[in-house]
Amino acid sequence: MTHDDRPLVAVLDYGIGNLRSAQKALERVGANAQLTSDHGLIADSDAVVLPGVGAFGACMAALRDQGLDEVAVAATSDGRPFLGVCVGMQMLFEGSDESPGATGLGVLPGRLRLLPDTVKRPQMQWNLVDVRRPSQLFAAIEDPVWMYFVHSYAVDSDHPSVIATCDYGGPVAAAVERGSLWATQFHPEKSGFVGLELLRGFVDAARTRVGA
Repeated sequence: MTHDDRPLVAVLDYGIGNLRSAQKALERVGANAQLTSDHGLIADSDAVVLPGVGAFGACMAALRDQGLDEVAVAATSDGRPFLGVCVGMQMLFEGSDESPGATGLGVLPGRLRLLPDTVKRPQMQWNLVDVRRPSQLFAAIEDPVWMYFVHSYAVDSDHPSVIATCDYGGPVAAAVERGSLWATQFHPEKSGFVGLELLRGFVDAARTRVGA
């Protein structure tokens, strides 16, 4: 915890995409968010965020090149709040049909599949999110929950970790949860006030854990 009671949130920096937008959004909702690849700083953080934009295989390769794959896996299992965003969510799974030769982090079982042929790919739009069961991540958000999506692949909507879906040619996994691990297929940092409220819930989880 920092001296001004803002929880230290490590945003994993592996050099792909606009990772700074996630950092800035977390700062807006009360975090001391640091975009970093420093293993020591990540280990000392109160919470960890894995953002991602682009192709699954390229993101996994960059994450491994920075030696952040094992760091990310460790952070998902040590009790700290952990948030994956977009491709950062996808990388938590075992693999993706987007990059058949690339292995994911394997934190969650399952594989990403291409969205159906009946819809335009990528899904690049605001969409209504259906929260299936209570979650701290969505606790402060009132219906309707509109979030911004940019993706062509998704995990099975019936996956046991899925806590929210959207409708895009059928139900599509929008968010997952396992203990203090959360991940969203949508971009909360691009989703206006509602997205910021979701990030505020994540930062509050970090603050609560530190204060316990």
